[in-house]
Amino acid sequence: MVSLLYPVPLNPTRGIFVEDHVHLLGEMGHDVKVVNPLPRMPKYAEARRSTMMGVSKAPRKWTHQGVEVLVPRFTALPDHPYPRLTASSIARRAGWVEKKLGTWRPDIIICHTLWPVAGLAERLAQRWGCPWVGVVHGYDFDVGLTLKGVGSRIESSVASCNALVCSSARLQAMANALQDPPERVETVSCLTAIDKEWRRPVTPMKKAWQKEPIDILFPADPRRPEKRHLLALQTGEVLEARGWMVGITSLRHQPRDIVYDRMLTADVTLITSRREAGPLVARESLLCGTPVVSVDVGEVARYLPAPWVRTDDPEALADGIEAALRTGWTEEESVEDRLRFASKEAVTQAWSELLASLVS
Repeated sequence: MVSLLYPVPLNPTRGIFVEDHVHLLGEMGHDVKVVNPLPRMPKYAEARRSTMMGVSKAPRKWTHQGVEVLVPRFTALPDHPYPRLTASSIARRAGWVEKKLGTWRPDIIICHTLWPVAGLAERLAQRWGCPWVGVVHGYDFDVGLTLKGVGSRIESSVASCNALVCSSARLQAMANALQDPPERVETVSCLTAIDKEWRRPVTPMKKAWQKEPIDILFPADPRRPEKRHLLALQTGEVLEARGWMVGITSLRHQPRDIVYDRMLTADVTLITSRREAGPLVARESLLCGTPVVSVDVGEVARYLPAPWVRTDDPEALADGIEAALRTGWTEEESVEDRLRFASKEAVTQAWSELLASLVS
């Protein structure tokens, strides 16, 4: 597994969706090792982006929950103004990775997110004569394709991989629309697995209407501009003008059990992101029994009730929150049935069939 995003000792919540996939592959009987290329950076640079917390001090090699993780360092400037420098630096780490793995060789390489680490996955696949699979979650297509010097490299990686896995049908459609589409493209959602101890039904709010405070969960780090924390605050102000007492709780780098606890105690989860692949937190919140009101982003319209998906407007989002609090889940399908496409069974079967077809 090659990925730019993966937990590091000082930030165990980083890239947790990739960690879930690694554990799933392990449960399927595969021997998995992780290559997590990280940029060389000083400690103070972590403050520029929350996803980089803990990156500067990450060790070159460590074991995370029984999985060996290699961390080759590459040279890159913030926001990759010189893509050729970044790509070249990462690709040159192939020899280091090969040396650290000794005689161990994979049957397949899976690369989560293409830019900027797909070059390393492709180089290793060429050296070892094995197929490689690219996995797109959103950034590569939603942002990367528009960046000068980066878009062409992403398109090259899409065309060269043996199979491309997209986390949603929307991303698959974008892949097929490229000038040089992938040889094979599949849609496999990120795993959404909530233990039974955390699961609750999505019911109408039991508090007195506008008489008791409500807690809105903003499931992201407010420092990330694409999450649009300001829109969430404006929605809270609209609700307060209507007579509600509103509190907004945000998530930063909390462990998963704390995240689920926040979802259980919140009255509603509010998603205002400018771009998302899923998002995973929306599905997790529903399974924890908390209704989700969202702008029309990612694939939320696929599984959320129509009154809960709103335009990017505080008044409209406030209307959605009141509708969710009043009715709860009223769809004919249960939440579990609606989210079956992201269940452990469905994701396991999809990956099992894909991997088997590439090594047969």
